[in-house]
Amino acid sequence: MTDRIYLSPPHMSGEELVQVQQAFADNWISPAGPHLAAFEQKFCAYTGAAHAVALGSGTAGIHLAFLTTGVQAGDEILVSTLTFAGSVNPILYVGARPVFIDSEPESWNMDSVLLADVLQKRAKVGRLPKAVIIVHLYGQSADMDPIMDTCAHYGVTVIEDAAEALGTYYHERHSGTIGKIGIFSFNGNKIITTSGGGMLVSDDKSLVDHARKLSSQAREPAAHYEHNEIGYNYRMSNVLAAIGCGQMGVIEERIRRKREIYDYYQAHLGDLPGLTFAREMPYGRHTRWLTVMLVDPVMFGADREQIRLMLEANNIESRPLWKPMHLQPVFREYEVVGGSVSEALFDQGLCLPSGTALTDDQLERIVSLIRGMH
Repeated sequence: MTDRIYLSPPHMSGEELVQVQQAFADNWISPAGPHLAAFEQKFCAYTGAAHAVALGSGTAGIHLAFLTTGVQAGDEILVSTLTFAGSVNPILYVGARPVFIDSEPESWNMDSVLLADVLQKRAKVGRLPKAVIIVHLYGQSADMDPIMDTCAHYGVTVIEDAAEALGTYYHERHSGTIGKIGIFSFNGNKIITTSGGGMLVSDDKSLVDHARKLSSQAREPAAHYEHNEIGYNYRMSNVLAAIGCGQMGVIEERIRRKREIYDYYQAHLGDLPGLTFAREMPYGRHTRWLTVMLVDPVMFGADREQIRLMLEANNIESRPLWKPMHLQPVFREYEVVGGSVSEALFDQGLCLPSGTALTDDQLERIVSLIRGMH
């Protein structure tokens, strides 16, 4: 059996170890430290965000986004149904209720027409949601202009879940820097990683300062331990931030390779009947965090699960698209608007190995195995 090919494993440059060794040499092991501040500064410089706070996870960032924008128990939050559970779980942390919005078939992100319809209907009965979470899926930005216009009209806060979209552009802006708050992830499978971690960004300094305070157990600036509000242990450690500092230097290199991998799959599989690949929308840059193909089982002769199992039998990891949140047992009691588009994408979608350390020989092997099923 050949070495396993993973879906999207971490890819270190070498500079990360240099930065971590410096943190150890300086004994900056505790949460606060110079690498933490440097990582936040580098992140702002890259994305154009005005202010940032590094956290233990992207999920923690979404939770803090709710706490700092006044989301309360009983509020409704509109959210993409085609996403990872980390986009939705924090809604329940604060006692709010998710309302799931279907995807549009072009970008696979939240359907802005459905969103506008929901907001119009809720405005008429005085039930506007507190916020909308827009997820930028697999490195493709949602179409933000109509979403921002609609939400501004109704006074609804926009929170961007850009966990999968570091380096993605919407026109000339980085996705995640358009709404009131943006959230990014540095989980081990992301374009850059700190092993685990996240970042909250906003142009609102007071909001980010509040998030930073809450992430450090909401300690007041006193010599003793004084607390006027409930806090959380969400701060990223200086050691993990040192890894992030090393990774910041290779973001564009990693995105370039992600796009090359997509191009390879498209060139070598796109001619087969029944296989189609997510296209790049004309309004920005798709980072191709993961290359995803849709499989028409009638035209191709096998369904996406048969392809997945065949690859697994050859020690190659692939994965279905996100199972829509409205189909998850834990969320079935909550409202969904639409659902057929995201359900079809889940039924037919397969994420292919997209790690930036993939060799051309490995890519050729994957492609040959899939072509052999047709």
